[in-house]
Amino acid sequence: MNNLQFTYQFSNEPHAISNKHSRDVPTILSIDAIFIVKIKGEVYLEAEIAILEFYKALLKWKQEFTCSHIPAFHYYTIEYDDYEDGAILPMLPFADKARITTIWAEVDIYNVFDQSYAVSKLVELEAKLKRDIENYFLIDWEKFVRHIPYVSDNIF
Repeated sequence: MNNLQFTYQFSNEPHAISNKHSRDVPTILSIDAIFIVKIKGEVYLEAEIAILEFYKALLKWKQEFTCSHIPAFHYYTIEYDDYEDGAILPMLPFADKARITTIWAEVDIYNVFDQSYAVSKLVELEAKLKRDIENYFLIDWEKFVRHIPYVSDNIF
């Protein structure tokens, strides 16, 4: 059974950020959401994260993959620096499967999915999150994207 669900609820009020904050990194990083990953109906991860930074990680990952190459996805944040056990939320492709993991797991559950299913869920999340960020905060994403910090897994 392939059952992977990503949900989020913005923690900030809609007026917490506007287009005038597009270069204001502290304000950008202050925009949080409760992010939940459910596997087979069980909460696997629930954490308050810097949602614009998370979105940028998704966007960078999506820009890297092609039909013949699906890179691993890793979400790191500049707000947390203990990555000895790995990324906050990685998607690790192997063969025709993908493993969704987290260093903050709330339950021990089988977390391997068909690769195409896991990738489609992350692509859907990226599109929905972009639309929701722009509509909720009434911002133009393009003004923000280059100013949002991005922590690459290449630095570890």
